[in-house]
Amino acid sequence: MLIEFDRICRKHDIKYSLDGGTLLGAVRHNGFIPWDDDIDVIMLRKEYQKFKKIAKTELDTERFFLQDYTTDPGYRWGWAKLRRNGTAFVREGQERLKQHSGVFIDIMVADNVPDGFIERRIHHLGCYIVRKLMYSEVGQYEENNPVIRYIYKCMAKVKREDIFRMRNHLIRNAGTKRTELVSHYTYYYPANMRYGRWRDCFDEMIDHEFEGRMFPIFKQYDKYLKPGYGDYMKLPPESEREPHLTLSELKLIEPEL
Repeated sequence: MLIEFDRICRKHDIKYSLDGGTLLGAVRHNGFIPWDDDIDVIMLRKEYQKFKKIAKTELDTERFFLQDYTTDPGYRWGWAKLRRNGTAFVREGQERLKQHSGVFIDIMVADNVPDGFIERRIHHLGCYIVRKLMYSEVGQYEENNPVIRYIYKCMAKVKREDIFRMRNHLIRNAGTKRTELVSHYTYYYPANMRYGRWRDCFDEMIDHEFEGRMFPIFKQYDKYLKPGYGDYMKLPPESEREPHLTLSELKLIEPEL
């Protein structure tokens, strides 16, 4: 899936970078972190819009499905995914969701974060509310605290379309003028970077090895990685070297050579 995604992006000059643990894996291991279990990429909103438009004709739809809230009526997360048809990858607690559930790569889409002190904090609160509304369909069943579970049950009554309307309103309010920070609005960031990531990291990419192939990463990857991982070249304790997803269903197919 990453090879197909990269093929389209390179052909049409669409800028993206490996992200999260995938970016860290490229820099530290030249491939997957041995205990990681997914692939993340990230791009600015305008790049994703370009990719989405081109994918309508370029993407091999027999094998792949580009999933976001506009292409899958059951999908309720804020980022996009590229799914592999004919497979299954269902997280525990999400069995009730009526969505395409194939093996995927995450496509994180970054939008502007307001620069003003007060505006940034109001915006952050709005993102928090939208994120909780999106999760409420799962939280109303899976949350252990009965009070919070009841709150999620009430939140789950908000229509999916209205939630994304709120998210899109936040995007519009942040404007199109270049800001200091960008973020993926519905993803939880650690406290030291709760408001977003440095916009200038997205200005220039370099190719870096990942599993024997070359893929784009931020030229300023050190600036991008340090806030989230600290001394990221140092391996964590063995007790922390575990996958972070628990599955209730997994179905794979033989990959093409």
